[in-house]
Amino acid sequence: MSVPVFEEFEPAADCGCPGCARQRRDLALGLPVRAGGHPAAHGARRALVLVTAAGVALGGGGAAVATALPQPSVPFTPFTPADLTEPADTAARPGASEPGAPEPDTPQGGRGPLHGTPGPGGQPFPNADPTTSQVSTATLRKTSRTEIINRAKLWVTAQVPYSMEKYWTDGYRQDCSGYISMAWNLRSNEWTGSLDRFADRVDRTELQPGDILLFHNPANPTRGSHVTIFGGWTDYTHTSYIAYEQTKPRTRKQATPMAYWENSNRYVAYRYKGLVGTGGTTGGATSAATPYPGIAMFGTGANNAYVAQLGRLLVDRGGKSFYSKGPGPKWGEADRRATQAFQLAQGWKGKEADGLPGPETWKLLVTGKGRNIGGSSGSSGSSSNATAFPGRGSFRPGQSNAYVEKLGKQLVKRGFGKHYLSGPGPRWTEADRRNVEAFQRAQGWRGAAADGYPGPETWRRLFR
Repeated sequence: MSVPVFEEFEPAADCGCPGCARQRRDLALGLPVRAGGHPAAHGARRALVLVTAAGVALGGGGAAVATALPQPSVPFTPFTPADLTEPADTAARPGASEPGAPEPDTPQGGRGPLHGTPGPGGQPFPNADPTTSQVSTATLRKTSRTEIINRAKLWVTAQVPYSMEKYWTDGYRQDCSGYISMAWNLRSNEWTGSLDRFADRVDRTELQPGDILLFHNPANPTRGSHVTIFGGWTDYTHTSYIAYEQTKPRTRKQATPMAYWENSNRYVAYRYKGLVGTGGTTGGATSAATPYPGIAMFGTGANNAYVAQLGRLLVDRGGKSFYSKGPGPKWGEADRRATQAFQLAQGWKGKEADGLPGPETWKLLVTGKGRNIGGSSGSSGSSSNATAFPGRGSFRPGQSNAYVEKLGKQLVKRGFGKHYLSGPGPRWTEADRRNVEAFQRAQGWRGAAADGYPGPETWRRLFR
């Protein structure tokens, strides 16, 4: 008797016919759990193999027995490309699952020791307290922001291929969470559901190089969970950043919209607990260690990194309106006018406010001290946070008051003033609304929470 020959085919991902749908379902059932297969289906397959073997041993009847197998108790949904994106209406808490809860299978692999280097006594997670799943800061390896970025660059240079199962020569798993484990120099391979145990949550506006943006979906980690390393803002608008990430096909570094291409509002900013050698958390404080380079670095004809640094510091202190485009390394009239405005804000006159930064101007800028352009105080003066939220009625079309101008100046200071063509001023305009909306979206808010009209929480975050 001749055996019929069947030609195998791969179903189209977008074909809705019953045959292709059934074939896609059967292919998904054949996947192991860690590769996206369903755990209940895995159990059913194993039972089917055992029963079929028993039927053969008894001389037949395997098919009849197989039809009596219990169906999986967990509903199974066929895999489709849409499953890669978490639905917008699904509530998922970014961060890890509750301490002590079982960790579901995830496409980036689970927690484990460094490849070939298990922890003392065979314990794979020497950083964590097994009773609380929390991490003791004292046990963490200390590292700096520079070291984190340099470690991240190692994989970018080596073009490490993405893999959920393979390990690079340094012992870290070649997926997104293994990449963070490597960059943070952790003692183990972590995953998106555990990385937050090694970090403190920060606001997106406080991000600095070496921090991470993490989206973990505890309801289903296979849908969208991912993590990137923040490498710095691409420009003064703070709408995109340089992301270091491990993704298919290999490690990459590229400009990325805040916070990611998909599920943007679900990404949460975290800062490694073992960080050392850091300055402040905002604006110019990161440059506090830079000594004054000398007056020769500024003025007509100057073209160097110190000019660009000066411009960024001035934008952070309220000088964005002086620049038609972002500050650069070439000295221009915008740099002189912004510097002079900062000097005048300190109450200086004459040669002390000539628009050329001297040692005292530089010191105030890099330490975040002194008064900002527009009159609000830096860290050495009375804080502008002392002003309570004046109420939503102050920020509506037709309104003109000091609070609107104060809001606009703070938006410029925080890097959210790109929609102003002039000002800001005391009259509420569409430019004010669009800048507020940009700030709200940077917090991860959407819908009515990002309508461009400041509420108490917007005001608090903007002025804190």
